[in-house]
Amino acid sequence: MGDVMSDNILTEYYIPDYILVPGSEPKKPLWIPSCPVLVFINSKSGGQLGGDLLLTYRSVLNKNQVFDLRETKPDKVLHQIYATLGTLEQHGDVLAPAIQNSLRIIVAGGDGTAGWLLGVISDLKLPQPPPVATVPLGTGNNLPFSFGWGKKNPGTDCQSVLSFLEQVKNAKEMKIDSWHIIMRMRAPTEGSCDPIAPLELPHSLHAFHRISQTDKLNMEGYHTYRGGFWNYFSMGMDAQISYAFHSERKLHPEKFRNQLINQSTYIKLGCTQSWLSSPFHPSSLNIAQLTKVMIMKKQGQWEDLNIPRSIKSIVCLNLPSFSGGFNPWGKPYRKKYRDRGFTPPFVDDGMIEIVGFRNVFHGLVLLAPNGHGTRLAQANAVRFEFNKGAADHMFMRMDGEPWKQPLPVDDDTVVVEISHFGQVSMLATPFCRSESVHDPSSPTSCCDEDNEDSTDEGESPDDWEEKRKFGAADSFKFPTEFDITHLS
Repeated sequence: MGDVMSDNILTEYYIPDYILVPGSEPKKPLWIPSCPVLVFINSKSGGQLGGDLLLTYRSVLNKNQVFDLRETKPDKVLHQIYATLGTLEQHGDVLAPAIQNSLRIIVAGGDGTAGWLLGVISDLKLPQPPPVATVPLGTGNNLPFSFGWGKKNPGTDCQSVLSFLEQVKNAKEMKIDSWHIIMRMRAPTEGSCDPIAPLELPHSLHAFHRISQTDKLNMEGYHTYRGGFWNYFSMGMDAQISYAFHSERKLHPEKFRNQLINQSTYIKLGCTQSWLSSPFHPSSLNIAQLTKVMIMKKQGQWEDLNIPRSIKSIVCLNLPSFSGGFNPWGKPYRKKYRDRGFTPPFVDDGMIEIVGFRNVFHGLVLLAPNGHGTRLAQANAVRFEFNKGAADHMFMRMDGEPWKQPLPVDDDTVVVEISHFGQVSMLATPFCRSESVHDPSSPTSCCDEDNEDSTDEGESPDDWEEKRKFGAADSFKFPTEFDITHLS
């Protein structure tokens, strides 16, 4: 690469070593970068593409500002760098505050990798969190697609990387809601409801053993899991197909190194899963048989949500991209908004859209230009209660990561509760599909002011502590044996 191009890249995006290393002394900078970046790459995503992308970014930037997530955990990196920036600023360094004000983060990987970075940033509670741009290296790539970064794997050559950096520099910041999830169940002693293996849960859903004093499930013998998501939580047929795909990829990773092959395999699995053929399979049972669903539209006021008997799969959706770019909520006519009390599906209004599907053929309506699922509700909290009866397990999925959830085998209740948590900052291109309640170009908002306040005034300190973190930064660490290949 030529010297002129190198100099140009360095002055715009480059972060010098002394900023990246703790204990450094202030220095007089030769220039102030207009768009300093930290780059996190899942080198195992996209087959060989992740590794190739890592090499290219390290060739055009300071290699120490480009991190391989297989080797370095982002919570440690960001905690150290922000501590160093704070110390340098206190000692009069002029570059440190400039970087804090303009820092942008690039994360290359699947939706699971991007969610991991967002969780870390959320947990660090930074006064000015850096906005995030996502490079699509996964199979679904719903997060990148929602904000205009595309869903096809990118080029890894120098020119492609330079073009992406230019887009990052020109991208606008956009807030999106984040969603907290708590799952509680009795610790099983025997039977088919075996304890869940840690690696079978999504990376952001993990054990949290202390239950608040105000919780009715606060008794000996209960497990509590908590975490967060940005795009969707679903249960039923889509989660089962995804689970089959991930299980197959775990057994035969060598067969899943091409995005088109991955997508083709995913479709084939969708056509062969047993939920269509067996009336006794959990996914063949309707949602109303499996769980009681409650929603909260105003703080502290739960109400039952009537689920039509035909609904066999349910999606709680925050962004307008699901299963590789489809929008299950669609775009209702303004009259439907008025008649059913819906608001436009903004990504930063504290509301989540709840959509149902009858079967896989109903899901095919998403292929039509204006296709959508059955719109059930919008709410700022959702609660699912599972009791003994219909099935011994349920397939669930959160931001692309599926798991097989045991259900009660005795007089017990498994509870999954989703509530608004806060917001993170994304970077969006002009091709962004997401809409903001604060954007004048978006449809007119009908939102109630109460939706903007996600904290109940009557919430106890224990409750708030339980919701304070997603856990990616301090509370949760990947086990040493965790293979990042399985993180989409």
